[in-house]
Formats: sequence, structure tokens, C-alpha cells
Amino acid sequence: MMVLLSKSDNLMHLFFRNHLSFSAALLFLCSLQTIQAADSILIPSPPTIIGTSYILQDFNSGEVLVEKEPDKILAPASLTKIMSAYVVFKELKNDKLSLDEMVTVSEKAWKTPGSRMFIEVGKQVSVENLLKGMIIQSGNDASVALAEHIAGNEATFATMMNAEAKRLGLTNTNFTNSMGLPAENHHTTAKDLVKLTHALIHDFPEFYAWDSQKEFTYNKITQKNRNRLLWKDNSVDGVKTGHTDEAGYCMVASAKRDGMRLIAVIMGTKSESSRATETQTLLNYGFRFFETHRLYQAEQSLKQVRVWRGERKEVKLGVAEELYVTIAKRHYKDLKIETKIDKKITAPVEKGKEYGTVYISLAGKKVASAPLVALEGIAVGSILQRVYDDVLELLE
Repeated sequence: MMVLLSKSDNLMHLFFRNHLSFSAALLFLCSLQTIQAADSILIPSPPTIIGTSYILQDFNSGEVLVEKEPDKILAPASLTKIMSAYVVFKELKNDKLSLDEMVTVSEKAWKTPGSRMFIEVGKQVSVENLLKGMIIQSGNDASVALAEHIAGNEATFATMMNAEAKRLGLTNTNFTNSMGLPAENHHTTAKDLVKLTHALIHDFPEFYAWDSQKEFTYNKITQKNRNRLLWKDNSVDGVKTGHTDEAGYCMVASAKRDGMRLIAVIMGTKSESSRATETQTLLNYGFRFFETHRLYQAEQSLKQVRVWRGERKEVKLGVAEELYVTIAKRHYKDLKIETKIDKKITAPVEKGKEYGTVYISLAGKKVASAPLVALEGIAVGSILQRVYDDVLELLE
């Protein structure tokens, strides 16, 4: 769908680093030399991003808007805590843990190096405070304390993390600790992190709200969230930063503007300011040139088609899940929708079974598709109904 423009990436990079007005964006685009194609939608090439690996993806449609080496296996640093939080949230949701449950701080947790929330050995801290210390303050000590409380030790907790990684389809991820300090065989990818972040936001929206909290005070010590974009961009509401010498400066950020949510992951930048700037650049690009639409609700009827030999003559077909599409801005009216239905549908009709496909295209290229499933079951008709349909078929 994309057609690259001929101006230099450096100019594009400068443009997207700042929030410019819509009119300024139009003037900028008009100044660019474009490759004209009658059947193509013109979109500027992505800005140059300074990072080892990155990806920008729409939350609802799953459309990848920008990527560079998204499958490159890298150290995740404190981005590890996204999975740690996911595991804890799941324990809470399954009533295996409560927010007011008290956790006794071990010596190992207390001594854990790196960023800390400053819990004290032998003291008791609530699960809620430890979660906030891990999410907002990026406390390694909090991560270890939670891991030990839930699983008995950190190694077993890492096993739980890896089980969730496998279930979520994170094919290039393996964890050996709960907080992200460098360790052999502790790694992930930008693509896996965007999948994980999607799951976190989708599965636990009530807890995800903590990711947007700008500071947290514990033990009379106030620490600010390391996600600088929370102060710079009101649409950003998470997610996590990370840094080690091995990983460089990393960030996963999510933002929502006008109902459209994007997730950006960037790995291996050179500084705190760089990871924030580069992430902002990715988000600005996505929001300025793309838009996401929900085309159909789950189980919304799209077609009514003939059923042969059934107790009813027609069945409603629709999509099993919400269908979203991410396209170039101002081209929603140009979308083309085509449905292909099985040539003959004969009873019994099973609810949820696939009987066709809906295709969405723009400028001659497919941008989305989804199976059409039966929204209702239809039993075999009476002998009279079956004979009548058999005769109709012979006459056709």
C-alpha cells in the first residue's frame, strides 16, 4: 500500500520529531516530490529512526506501520517487567492473589541492584505497592519480591513468565529473571514485545491505568516515572522504559488519539532523551498519516444467504470478532468490500462455522480480510422441506 517519497529521510525525521499543525503537515507534504501511481495511495516514507530494532503497530487492526529488524533477538532490560506485570495481573484476575495481600521482603529482594523502590528486608509491603513500585519506579527489588511471593523463588516465576510467553506466541523470547538485569539466555524481540504489550492492555485495562501514573511515593521517597513522554504527550498512557549497558536505552510506548491506539517499541538507542525522541517520532508518523476504522462489530450480520434442505431458508453470516482496518488518512470512502460465499450451503448449519470470506481492499490492494461465519445454527428441515429443495435444485 505504501509508496515511498523522494525527499531525504533526514528531512522527514526533523518534521516528525515535533507536533506540527495539520496545515503545516499539508504544506510539508505538498513540498515533497512524489512517485505518481494511478492505482496507489501516496504515503511518505517513514522517518529515519536511530535504534537497533523497532516496530510501530496499530492496536486494533494489528497493522504494522513501520519496522526495522523486528525479529532481532536483543536484551530487554527492564522491559522484562511488562511480562512480570502480566503474570501478576493474571494471578489477581484469577483470584490467586489480592492487592492488599502483604509480602515479606527477602534479603535477596532487598539486595537486588539497579533501580529500586527502596523496600526494606523483613518488612511487609502490599502487592499493590509493590506493583506500583515495579511499574512506575521500575523497582528491581519490587519485581523480585513479587516473584518470590507468587512462585516461591525467582527461577520458578521465570518459568511462569515463559509459559505465558509461549501461550501469547512470543516465539523469540525467553526470561530467566523477573526484572531484566543481564543474564544468559534472557532475551526478546521488538515484535514479541508489541504482542505482549497488546495482550497487557487488552487483558488488564483496569491495571494498565497505573502505567500512566507519573510518580509514586513509597517509604517517603518519591520517584518519577522514567517514561518522559507522559509529560510531553498527553495521548501517551504507558508503557515501560529499560536500560542496561548491553541493551542500551529501550522503550515501549502506547498512545491513543481520536480513538486510534498505536504501540511503539524501540530497542538500542543511545540515551534517555534519544529513546523518548525516537519513540515520539514513530508515534507522530503513525497518527499523522494513518487512521483506523472498525468496519464490523463481532457477530454483526453482513449477509443473509440461502440454506438448502434446512428448517429455515436463510442464514445470517458475519464476522466472529471485530474487524478493524488501518489505512492512509482520508481514504475511508475509497475502501472496496467484497464477499465470497460458499456456492451451496446445506443444512445442518453449524453456528460459528466458516461459510465464506469478506475482503477489504484499497486502490486495488487487499488491506484486510476475515472469515464469514454462521451467526446461528439451522437444523435439517422436515422431509417435505428437503424434497421441495431437492426439486428446486433439479429445476435450476
